[in-house]
Amino acid sequence: MIGLLLTIANIAGGVLLGLATLDKWDGESNFFNKIAGVLAPFQTVIGGALVVLPILKFNLLGLVSILGGILLLTHVFGKVPALETSLRKISAKLMPFKAIIGIVLIVLGVLSLF
Repeated sequence: MIGLLLTIANIAGGVLLGLATLDKWDGESNFFNKIAGVLAPFQTVIGGALVVLPILKFNLLGLVSILGGILLLTHVFGKVPALETSLRKISAKLMPFKAIIGIVLIVLGVLSLF
């Protein structure tokens, strides 16, 4: 069950993080923009799942999920004052790799379906 939830979170988080690159690939159809529009209100839940679920089902590939989760949770770091500075520094260092992490999350999510 955790594996399926993590797979769904990986794909959803990958779409949100990799949207800039995915939008270039789909051209005029705006397919990924429409999906991201539906997923955007759930960004915090998806980010939380990407941080917590890999910890419950630990493996090396879960590290990518955790990194994606940190990127998706950047907007809520201010609500955790004790960790805010550290989490913002980590997020800032990961930001240049946002699209790459998103694409890797999609690939991992799709591969885990098979």
